[in-house]
Amino acid sequence: MTDIQETYVTTGATVWLTGLPSAGKTTIAHELAGRLRAEGHRVEVLDGDEIREFISAGLGFSRADRHTNVQRIGFLADLLARNGVKTLVPVIAPYADSREAVRKRHQESGAPYIEVHVATPVEVCAVRDVKGLYAKQAAGELQGLTGVDDPYEEPETPDLRIESQNQTVQESAAALYTLLSERGLA
Repeated sequence: MTDIQETYVTTGATVWLTGLPSAGKTTIAHELAGRLRAEGHRVEVLDGDEIREFISAGLGFSRADRHTNVQRIGFLADLLARNGVKTLVPVIAPYADSREAVRKRHQESGAPYIEVHVATPVEVCAVRDVKGLYAKQAAGELQGLTGVDDPYEEPETPDLRIESQNQTVQESAAALYTLLSERGLA
C-alpha cells in the first residue's frame, strides 16, 4: 500500500484570480483544478459565492464588508496553502489594499501566493452575464455592481494577466499552469 504522502504532491500555494463579475475567474479555476488533481495535487477552489453563503453570511457589499470578506477568504487560503493544498480563489476582490493585505499575510507565513488578473473588459462581461447581474443593474434592480457603478481597482503588477475574451478556457488555464510550473508549484 502506498503512503498518502507519496500519492499526493504536497506543495501548497494560493492562486488568487481577480476580475470583474463574469470575467471567467471561476471557470478558469475549475479547469486548472481538474488538471492539477489529475496530476495528484490536493486542490480546493474557494468560490466567492460559496464563501459569502457559508463563511461571510450577513456581510453586505460596502467597502468595509468587502474588505472583511476578502480577509476571511485570504486567511482560509493561507491556512490551506500552508498545509499543502493548491488553493484557487476566483474572487472579485475589487480593492487593491484588500488584495495587498492577503499577499502580505502569505509573505509572512511563507505560503506561495500568485495574483492573476482575469482582465476581461466590462463590455464582454456584460454580454456573458453569467448570473444576470449586469441585466439587473441596467434595469435599476441592482446597485453597487463592481466595475459598473462600484469601483474595481485593477492590479498594477499581477503575476499573470489573462484576457479571457481572446483565448479559450483551456488556453487560459494552460497559461496559469505554465506559470505554476515555472515557479515549481505544478
